[in-house]
Amino acid sequence: MPEAWQEPIPLNVRPKLPTFPLHALPGWLADFCAGIAEETQTPTDMAGALALSVLATAAGGRSVVQVRGRWREPTNLYVVVALPPANRKSAVFAAMTGPLYEAEKAIAEEAAGLIVEADLTRKMAQEAADKAAAKAANADGPERDNLVAEAIGLAQQAEALTVPPHPRLTVDDATPEAISSLLAEQSGRLSVLSAEGGIFDIIAGRYSGTPNMEVFLKGHAGDRLRIDRRTREEYIESPALSMGLAVQPAVLEEIGKNRGFDGRGLLARFLYALPESLVGYRKINPTPVPEQTAAAYERNVIALTLSLADRTDPVVLTLTSEASAVLTAFEERVEPQLRVKGGRLGHVGKWAGKLIGAAARIAGLLHLARHLRDGYAKPVDADTMTAAVEIADYFADHALTVFDLMGADAAQARARSLLDVLATNGWETVTRRDLFAKLSRSEFSTIAELEPAVALLEEHGYVRSHTPPRTGKRGRPPAPRYLVHPQVREGQA
Repeated sequence: MPEAWQEPIPLNVRPKLPTFPLHALPGWLADFCAGIAEETQTPTDMAGALALSVLATAAGGRSVVQVRGRWREPTNLYVVVALPPANRKSAVFAAMTGPLYEAEKAIAEEAAGLIVEADLTRKMAQEAADKAAAKAANADGPERDNLVAEAIGLAQQAEALTVPPHPRLTVDDATPEAISSLLAEQSGRLSVLSAEGGIFDIIAGRYSGTPNMEVFLKGHAGDRLRIDRRTREEYIESPALSMGLAVQPAVLEEIGKNRGFDGRGLLARFLYALPESLVGYRKINPTPVPEQTAAAYERNVIALTLSLADRTDPVVLTLTSEASAVLTAFEERVEPQLRVKGGRLGHVGKWAGKLIGAAARIAGLLHLARHLRDGYAKPVDADTMTAAVEIADYFADHALTVFDLMGADAAQARARSLLDVLATNGWETVTRRDLFAKLSRSEFSTIAELEPAVALLEEHGYVRSHTPPRTGKRGRPPAPRYLVHPQVREGQA
């Protein structure tokens, strides 16, 4: 029996999106996210999504997930949360990221002595080389050759000595060039954390005049990054850049208009959260975060960060056979949704094609957060992978709405055109081909252009995708069809 139709959602109204599944996070992390959301009277999505950015900052570049064969996923993430003004983004952002700056401070204090020692040693070596060179320059006869050789040797020794950079975990307002240099200095590990969306303006070249997104593309994937400058060459074998941003929805609408972002695939690298604003419904005197909960959060974030800070080779996190089966089942569920024709995620294929990898990355972070002391010594289990898949599903639902928001005007206009055609013809069910035949070629030049509009109508409850079962006879399988809401057929939608 066909599922009963619900009242369709008007196209100018955003469908209600799922809330972030805090229960999928480790207990100490879920407790703090729930506590800070209550204290600030903000959606739990903001704290929950930013929590993943915090974990990625702590572990990105220092751990990878062994998925299968040669497929490995690093544990850095790009996360962006969008909320309108007056939603206390800065307060939540400061509370979530605060322990990272404490960890950064601790790492810097520990390295300070080594930096001073290395700097002094290099200066003394250079001074000795300079004195030897001066002595050789003033020598004559056979002695000169020996002194020159000695000066060259001392100069080579001085050149070989390096002074470690001051440790950095995070950056806020920086150019792509500065981020590239910092990545190189910090052995390929860095996180861009900001409660504003200005980084998108910088990437787009609003101030330099030239878009520069190479470091953001390769920094997410871990692809080799080589940058030639006039003064030096920077080479990063496996860059691991993370990003955690809290922006206004208008920022997403604006970057959606930048074809370069989408064409190069930058937008496909972000995990999007679009929570519902609580403004107008907030408690006036909410309960603060319990001190014990806040202390545990700070202690654990710092411990995780420091435990991985000194690693030169990343921890390789393997999967149990059960965890691997959970990820494979998720992959089998998502793959048909990627089809351009009829797939729920087909019109956001660039983004959705990275969803399985994102789930693996999230699983690695959850694993390390659940096993703060010995996560590197045990594999990721099925419960952790199940939690990661639930979070990935959350981001998929939000991504569909965000990408509609980015191209809202065009998508909604086409969706309304589809509604008009469906209402005019009174179909109860129709194939994609028959529907396409009735559409204007000036608005829908190819069937592929039909898919985003159909997906929007399906999301709002006006149509449903339906694939008839095979009859058992040979030949082509039945063509997918769209079931049409009775209100559309009756001209009431």
